[in-house]
Amino acid sequence: MPENRFKEALLDPSEFPVTWELVPGRGAKEAAQEKCLAQAEQAAGGHKACALTLTDNPGGTPAMSADFMGAEILKLGIEPLVHFTGKDKNRNQCESQLYALDRAGVRNLLVMSGDYPVSGFQGRPAPVFDLDPVHLLQLITSMNRGLTYPGIKGAVTHQPADFFPGAVVSPFKATEAEQMGQYDKLKKKIAAGAQFIVTQLGYDARKFHEALLFMKQNYPQIPLVGNIYILPFGAAKMMNRNDLPGSVVTDQLLADIDRERSDPDKGEGARILRAARMYAILKGMGYSGVHIGGHNIRYEQVEEITRQGEMLVPSWTELVRYFHYPIDNGFYFFEANPATGLNRDTPVDRRSRPLETKVECAYGFSRFFHRLMYEPGKNLYGAMRALCKTVQGTRMEPLFHKLEHFTKVALFDCRDCGDCALPDIAYLCPMSQCPKNQRNGPCGGSFQGWCEIYPKQRLCVHVRAYARLKKHGEESRLAGNIVPPCNWDLYQTSSWINYYLGKDHTSAKQGGTGSPGIP
Repeated sequence: MPENRFKEALLDPSEFPVTWELVPGRGAKEAAQEKCLAQAEQAAGGHKACALTLTDNPGGTPAMSADFMGAEILKLGIEPLVHFTGKDKNRNQCESQLYALDRAGVRNLLVMSGDYPVSGFQGRPAPVFDLDPVHLLQLITSMNRGLTYPGIKGAVTHQPADFFPGAVVSPFKATEAEQMGQYDKLKKKIAAGAQFIVTQLGYDARKFHEALLFMKQNYPQIPLVGNIYILPFGAAKMMNRNDLPGSVVTDQLLADIDRERSDPDKGEGARILRAARMYAILKGMGYSGVHIGGHNIRYEQVEEITRQGEMLVPSWTELVRYFHYPIDNGFYFFEANPATGLNRDTPVDRRSRPLETKVECAYGFSRFFHRLMYEPGKNLYGAMRALCKTVQGTRMEPLFHKLEHFTKVALFDCRDCGDCALPDIAYLCPMSQCPKNQRNGPCGGSFQGWCEIYPKQRLCVHVRAYARLKKHGEESRLAGNIVPPCNWDLYQTSSWINYYLGKDHTSAKQGGTGSPGIP
C-alpha cells in the first residue's frame, strides 16, 4: 500500500503538516462538488497541504458523502482526512462504511460526535448516535487488528485494515465540569485507539497552551493538531451565539472583527493575519501541525497563511497578546503564568472550587439505594438476585418489569433500554437526557454548561454528573472504564433482571455479577 503522507508527516517531529478543510456540499453533480474537486486538485499541485479534511453532513444537514469524495480526492494525489461520525447511522452501517473506506484506500479518519441533525427530506431526520466516538474508535482499532466475530463455523477474522484514526477535544469550555468532561473523555478516546488529536475552535492562546500541556503531561507520544479558522464577521456572530456548537468566539473578539469590516479590503487582510499569527503560535508552542478551515476559503489564502506564519514563528511569544480572549469567569485547567500570558505546568487546585450546579436530593437517595440493593454480598443484594431468578421467565416477569419501569420513569425518565447506564453517570440517564446518547462523556457542543440542543433549558447531563460526583470527591470516576454501547437485545426488558443475572454491561465487566461502585 502507498505511503500515508499525512500519517508520516504528523508522526515526524521535523515536519509541521497543514490540513485544509473542504465542504462537499449538498448534491452530486452541483457546483459545490465540482468546486471541492477543483480545490483538491489545486492543493495536490501546490504541496502546502498534506491532507484535505472532508466534513460529514456539517450543521446537521444532508451533504455529499465525505467517503466517496475522499476516494475521488485520493486519486488526485493528496490524502483525504474524512470526518467520521455515528450521528446518522447505526453500528452496522458504521462498520459497512469502514469496509468501503478500507477498500478504497481512504485511511485517515477524524472521529467525532457530529452535529445534531436539524433538517432533511420532508422534515427533521431521526438522530441515531448508536455509537459514540469512543465506541467508533474501538471498532476502528478492532478492524486494524483484524476484526474477529462469531461465524456459523466458528470465529471469523478479517484481514487487518490500515486506518489512522484521530479524535477531537475542546480546551475552550467555560465551566470546570465541561472542561474536565472534555479531558476525561479524551482519555477514553486515546484508550480506545485515537492516534492523533485535533482541537476544537477557539481564539484563546492560553487555552491552546492548556491542551498542549495536558497532552505532554499525559500522552506525549500522541500528536496534537491546532484548529485555525479564517473568521469572517458572519461566522463569528454565529459562533458567538453557539449556533455552530463548540466553536467559541467571545464578545470582545466579535467586536474586534466588526471593526475590521471597515478596512478597505473589508477585513480580509486582518483575517489572514490573525490566522498566520495563530499558525506561528501553535508551531512555536510545540503543536504537531495545524488544520485550516473557513467558509469559501481559497487555496491561495492557505498558502498565504503558511507563508506569513512561517515568517512569524521566531517571534511567536510576542504574538500571544493578540489572542487574549478569555471567557468571562472561565475555568482553566492550569495555573496562569503572568510572565508569558500562558500557563504554568501546575494544575489548579479544583478541590476548593465550589460546585457549579445544584445537586438534587434525589441523588442522595440514589446513592443510598445503590448501597442497599446493588453492592454484591451486602444488604438486599442477595434477596434481589434471588427474586430476579424466581421471576424470570414466569408470568410475573411482565408485571415486575412494569413496576420497575414505572419507578425509573418517574425518577430518571427511563427509556427502557434494558442495558442501564445510570450507575456509570451518577444516576443520570444518557439515553433520555442527552440528545446524542453520549455514554462516555460530553460532546463538544455544550455552551456555558448548557446542552447544545436545549440552551438555557437543560444542563448537559455530564455537567450535572460531574457536580454530583465532585460533591463526594469521586469525580475521577468519569474518566474510568469505557461504557459500552447499549445492547439492543435487552431493549424493553427488565434492567434489574439483566443486572442481577449477569446480562448487562455493568454485571458483565464484573464477571457476571457485581457493581462498579457507588456512582
